[in-house]
Amino acid sequence: MAKKDYIEPGDAGFSAQLITFKNAIGGYSATLGLSATQVTAHGVDSDYFAHVIVGTTVMQNGSSQWTTWKSIIREGGTPPPSGAPVAPVFPAAVAAVAAGIEGRFRALVRLIKAHPSYNAAIGQGLAIEGTEHGGPDLATLAPEITATLTGGHVQVGWGWQGHGNDLDLIEILVNRGTGYSLLTYDTTPGYTDTAPLPATPAKWTYKAIYRVGDSQVGQWSNEVAVTPGG
Repeated sequence: MAKKDYIEPGDAGFSAQLITFKNAIGGYSATLGLSATQVTAHGVDSDYFAHVIVGTTVMQNGSSQWTTWKSIIREGGTPPPSGAPVAPVFPAAVAAVAAGIEGRFRALVRLIKAHPSYNAAIGQGLAIEGTEHGGPDLATLAPEITATLTGGHVQVGWGWQGHGNDLDLIEILVNRGTGYSLLTYDTTPGYTDTAPLPATPAKWTYKAIYRVGDSQVGQWSNEVAVTPGG
């Protein structure tokens, strides 16, 4: 059975993979013929990418808070108990590296796997052995979605449920009281419905289905509803 690419597709997962490799490689470096310079270089890459991930999260959280605050200040609403957003606090700086961390990691892994002493057990310890790819049952797979009213818009939450390599996009429909119609085709988990909120309370209901290419696959999600307006 074929194996999946050993590289974690998500940024957080890839960062965790780099750190696992960094923490474990010392025990295998002599066996695999790696130099101290190669091991150190990977450690610096690992630390800097983890730093970038934390900084990105800080910026995203700050942006979300300020966007919500902007809407409250302009349109009115109940401020959060914490009041206005505060300046984000960034992690302590670490040594920066050149672009292309994934490419350098793949090159190092190719070198390791070509060594005569390498085996699958070592690869598992270093988190560089892809798992066997069986694929989901596309006939029964259904998205799990949520709908929340945040910052003057409805946020439709969704994800790949671990099957991002097997799916292309999601189709989201909305019913604003006159029947379902297409809201969007989306490829990035989490979608903001930018439609203006109604002047009076109205029930908006959402549902979704995954797609591969031009075809729907699996089952429709659960229906979720919010009542914006007023």
